[in-house]
Amino acid sequence: MSLKPEQLIQHCEIIISSRRIKNKIVVLCEGEGGIWETKGRPSPQSYSKMEQMPDANFYKACVPKLWSQYRPEFFNCGDRKDVLDTYFTLSKLHDENKDNSYLSLEKLFAIVDVDLQTQNITKEYNYSFSDTEAIFCDLYTKLNINEENAKQHRIWVTGLIHKEAYFIIPELQPIFDTFSTLYNSNSLVLRDIYLTMADAIITDSDLKSNLSKVSNRISHCSGLDCSAIDKLRDSWKEQFENAQNHTQKNELILALLTLKNAKYYWNQIQPPSDWTSSVQTFKDQLLLEIGRFYSEQSNDTKYHIPCFFKILRQFA
Repeated sequence: MSLKPEQLIQHCEIIISSRRIKNKIVVLCEGEGGIWETKGRPSPQSYSKMEQMPDANFYKACVPKLWSQYRPEFFNCGDRKDVLDTYFTLSKLHDENKDNSYLSLEKLFAIVDVDLQTQNITKEYNYSFSDTEAIFCDLYTKLNINEENAKQHRIWVTGLIHKEAYFIIPELQPIFDTFSTLYNSNSLVLRDIYLTMADAIITDSDLKSNLSKVSNRISHCSGLDCSAIDKLRDSWKEQFENAQNHTQKNELILALLTLKNAKYYWNQIQPPSDWTSSVQTFKDQLLLEIGRFYSEQSNDTKYHIPCFFKILRQFA
């Protein structure tokens, strides 16, 4: 549920009057639930806890270790529309009353999920791109960050569907092994999850409704047949089984994570049987380790989140 107009204004006023954003990069991101579901009136004190909320906490963990000073301040803002509305409302409020704003407008950024549905950007905002799909197409070339284009963006969209897709890329298998992670009561093997996701393509009504959009996103994978949803499934599985090397397999995996929502599969992940704390605590630790992995990747454009922070670094 999106923020009500009065909530949006209050949300932005709290952010813009927060001393902790002075001379800092501010990154707005999505976040389920959060500040407006807490009891009582939101306050600057309650907002200081927002970096411990799931989305912000993950992105914070991805910040490169060497970035010791002027690390970004993260704010969970609700759904995609809330994030975009917050970005533009903050800009407006800052321009209207700069003397009472701690915000540095040139340091304000947002990152949202690309998703299958397109989120429009209201014309009155006069932004360079009309919607999230247009941003995606300009930011990514064959699912790699286009660094020259990326430098011009203030609003980013993920290259993969939802942040959960970034939790199950192939390079993370050693982390799951180290944590003795389970999936369906067995040791987690990412290859098995990919095949399960591929099989589920034909039952994904959302994907079926957006097949032409998906076809455009993965057009660089020439062997995939996007003319029908069953053909997409079959061609992906055939290409995956017959891939000649890791590069080809990884390209197909990223294509899959660009079209199939990974959230359900991430939610099925479980701690080992001898784990004595909660499942959430296990996943929190797992996510911090995954964030640490990304924090060490900065020179490869296939790692979208580290590239985002690499570009942000110049604004610190």
